[in-house]
Amino acid sequence: MTRLGQAYDAATPEAAKEKYNAWADSYETELMAGGYRLPWIMAAAVAAHVPRDAKPLLDAGCGGGLQVEPLHLLGYRGFTGLDLSPGMLDVARGKGLYDELIEAALGGPLPFAEGRFAATMTAGTITPGHAPPEAFDELVRVTRRGGILIYSMRHDAGQEPAYLDAIARYEAEGAWREIYRTPVFHTIPVGAPEVMNAVHVCEVLV
Repeated sequence: MTRLGQAYDAATPEAAKEKYNAWADSYETELMAGGYRLPWIMAAAVAAHVPRDAKPLLDAGCGGGLQVEPLHLLGYRGFTGLDLSPGMLDVARGKGLYDELIEAALGGPLPFAEGRFAATMTAGTITPGHAPPEAFDELVRVTRRGGILIYSMRHDAGQEPAYLDAIARYEAEGAWREIYRTPVFHTIPVGAPEVMNAVHVCEVLV
């Protein structure tokens, strides 16, 4: 099983934390060798829908910060990064892209005030083997009303119905309004061609 498969196979946040800590030093090298596209598509979605002067910005499940690198080059500032793995946070810290980095897992309470962030992004995190769909509760809470929430969602055979049901429910209940969705694309076309994602852009309504 690949390291990516091992990470998705983690049964608990503690297990995922252990696997990502062990993988942190080679994570970016291995995924980029597999043609990893998600960080760049996520960054493009932010650039298209979030003003450059919007602050602060939350990168939830930030890993080593790949998705913030292009945004930083475009002039975006004011990033807070959150991840369950201290090893991945160390990688992100070394890049100097974030104003603050916080160790916490998605799926439980987050250490932020209601409506703190102008925009929130989460790439490759609210997905089977990582964070549960209920993690959106806190991401909506900490994003200000009228702010932007951008997330990736798997659309392939590895997805679980609860995740797609959840995003339909958040829309139906008025938590957010989806304003854009990319076509489904191969996320890691060389290394894991079976993994397909779309990036969803939503306006937070509560």
